[in-house]
Amino acid sequence: MSPLPPVEAPPPYIPPPSEAPPKEILRVRLVHLLHWLRAGWRDLCAHPGIAAFYGTAFWLMALVLGAVFRNKPEYTMSMASGCLLLGPFLAMGLYEVSRRREQDLVPDLGSSLTCWDRHMGSMAMLVLVLIVLELLWGRASLVVFAVFFNTGMPSTASVVQAVFNPENWEFLLAYTVVGGGFAMLVFSMAVVSIPMILDRDTDAISAAITSLEVVFHNTGAMLLWGLLIAVLVALALLAPWGLGLLVVGPLLGHASWHAYRGTVHWLQGGTVP
Repeated sequence: MSPLPPVEAPPPYIPPPSEAPPKEILRVRLVHLLHWLRAGWRDLCAHPGIAAFYGTAFWLMALVLGAVFRNKPEYTMSMASGCLLLGPFLAMGLYEVSRRREQDLVPDLGSSLTCWDRHMGSMAMLVLVLIVLELLWGRASLVVFAVFFNTGMPSTASVVQAVFNPENWEFLLAYTVVGGGFAMLVFSMAVVSIPMILDRDTDAISAAITSLEVVFHNTGAMLLWGLLIAVLVALALLAPWGLGLLVVGPLLGHASWHAYRGTVHWLQGGTVP
């Protein structure tokens, strides 16, 4: 009986070349942060009516968050994460205004409100990922409250007392670590991903990876950018009734578009019309 012929091993799998357009992550210097804010201010002043519309939306979100804190403080972190989730998508209309100005097109409120319809698939996937992070963030926040307030969920007064009581450093440390970790993850995934989807009509995974790459290659500058955003929002909230958000919200939305354009350079072609 003759031996069977040897079975040839299949050739190794070679993945097809990526269809994603080649890009370069630019190095960010601290002075660039001011450039982004200045460019955002120019966009705001060029179309104050559109800015007022979106500023009012941000302000209403802050009012809802404040009402939750006064009545159900244990859900404040969940609502805050929800605002962080909704905010960038609401700001997509502001990105569209800045994008059109960059291309010498005339922006209008209607186009800014419907700019997401061509990117529904990518936006839905990114929303899903951020919603999962938001739910995990909210659950982790409730666990921190449950551990340190074993007599039941605290009232607004007890939360404020706990925050300003130096004896509660364990609670403050745990709350800061948990909240800061999730906030950094959400920020890293969203800082340029949504403007990139609007600009290049790319998929959500590629956009999120690019956003993470931007933060990885410019960790110090991007951390400062996130801190600057947080400080400006905090200052806006310190105004009577939080009315500062009417200006700061649109300003940061426009500036975020310029942050994307200042961190990601496409080596082939320009922006998608």
